[in-house]
Amino acid sequence: MTLNNDDAQMTVHFTAELEEITQRLSREFASSLDPATVSEFVQASYSTFAAKAKVPTFLPLLTERFTRQRLEALSKVEGGGTGTPTVLFLCVHNAGRSQMALGFLHHHGAGRVIGWSGGSAPGDRVNPGAVAAMAEKGIDISGEYPKPWTAEIVRAADVVITMGCGDTCPYYPGKRYEDWVLDDPAGQGIEPIRAIRDEIESRVLSLLASLDVDAHEVPPESATPQP
Repeated sequence: MTLNNDDAQMTVHFTAELEEITQRLSREFASSLDPATVSEFVQASYSTFAAKAKVPTFLPLLTERFTRQRLEALSKVEGGGTGTPTVLFLCVHNAGRSQMALGFLHHHGAGRVIGWSGGSAPGDRVNPGAVAAMAEKGIDISGEYPKPWTAEIVRAADVVITMGCGDTCPYYPGKRYEDWVLDDPAGQGIEPIRAIRDEIESRVLSLLASLDVDAHEVPPESATPQP
């Protein structure tokens, strides 16, 4: 296949961007991982999103964010942990339930717990209804993105919460697993999504309590549902 001028220029641009990302992350993880490992993860993460990207402009950003998460997980696995509890939320598309759960975990447990999410068949974007419902709580998840889980991310988690991914959810012995039975917000209106959201928040608060993490309260004025 012959690249046209625009494709060729974009390829050169992405190659340069990926090299910059590799250099940044190599410096960031210099104390725990070698540059070759970082480069391998950058290329793998890029391939994950490039295969289905509808807006190539965001590929470098998504690549860097996902690679950083994977390298943090790998560092934890190889280094024996940080002492901070890590929770992984898994569902099918990583577009609704798991993203809302992650949003609540970050909001209520900020700085005292690490949260990740993933899907068995990641969607193209986070469910707009879930974004709107979380915004009513004063929590912005519009910058999140669907992504797969990887072996090092699952291995690094202390608690794995599954939501409807069934037998496709990965299992590693010795971890705490919980299966949260929740309706899927996909294709639903705002009212049903609000009910799912509130159930997820209740479960996240209980989870934090079980991890001895004090939860921050959502300001009442931020919790008023919008029409």
